[in-house]
Amino acid sequence: MQRIAVFPNVNKAQADVMLSRLLNFCKDKPVELVLPRDESIFFGCKAYGRDGIEQLPMDMALSIGGDGTLLGVCRRVGSKSVPVCGINIGTLGFLADIEPDELEMKMAKILAGTYRIEERLLLSGYVKGEDGKERFLGNAINDVVITKGGVARMLHLGLSINDTRLMDYKADGIIVSSPTGSTAYSLSAGGPIMNPTVRALLLTPICAHTFNLRPLVVNENDKIHIHIAAVHQDIIVTFDGQESFRLLPGEEVIVKKSSMPAKIVKFEDKDYYKTLRTKLWENNL
Repeated sequence: MQRIAVFPNVNKAQADVMLSRLLNFCKDKPVELVLPRDESIFFGCKAYGRDGIEQLPMDMALSIGGDGTLLGVCRRVGSKSVPVCGINIGTLGFLADIEPDELEMKMAKILAGTYRIEERLLLSGYVKGEDGKERFLGNAINDVVITKGGVARMLHLGLSINDTRLMDYKADGIIVSSPTGSTAYSLSAGGPIMNPTVRALLLTPICAHTFNLRPLVVNENDKIHIHIAAVHQDIIVTFDGQESFRLLPGEEVIVKKSSMPAKIVKFEDKDYYKTLRTKLWENNL
């Protein structure tokens, strides 16, 4: 029997409806559904609740929400290499592959094993202090962003790739993105759209105060170093727009490919370019 962990977003208006449909569809199927304890209480299905759900053996994780919900679930179960599938009740839904009217049909495919798993590049972020010691901060599927935390002035940043110092520059920040994240914050900042199967990292400056720095695509195995000038006091590094840490003057952020990929469930009736057309351009055809 399969075990599927379900992570519904308590802030989404339709999450209760989708969860009810999911539980009803699976009640007579050879599958065990489990929810985090707090969510099971919130949605009135305590029998499905489990403590420490991330530590349980599971065959798949389902998110109910938008892409942000799916990103959070990927970080929660990513260390166990669990494939994640998204039920989309958000806006765009680039990653979540099940639309509301497809729920029962796609769940039947999941139970029958009729799907594929795409391995997506996962970013790992570290901070190195002036003492030279590195400290792991977290992983991101979309992007790691360094930006000013409040009304701080323009940042003074130093960019190095591997052992080569490229340049010092002024900007509001910088985005280190995976190909999956190229349609997220990086796109808004002027970065290119990249097919998520491309093995590369993308660096996109945020409002750079120089004509010399443009979005830069580098090898997936390159290590990105961003040094923070000591004159600034209010700077943060953010992972997928969901987890953030304050940086101290003189610290250096290091971003590189994680040894563990993220696993996203996809179905044969959709491909990346159809998703681009549907989500970004269909209204302009």
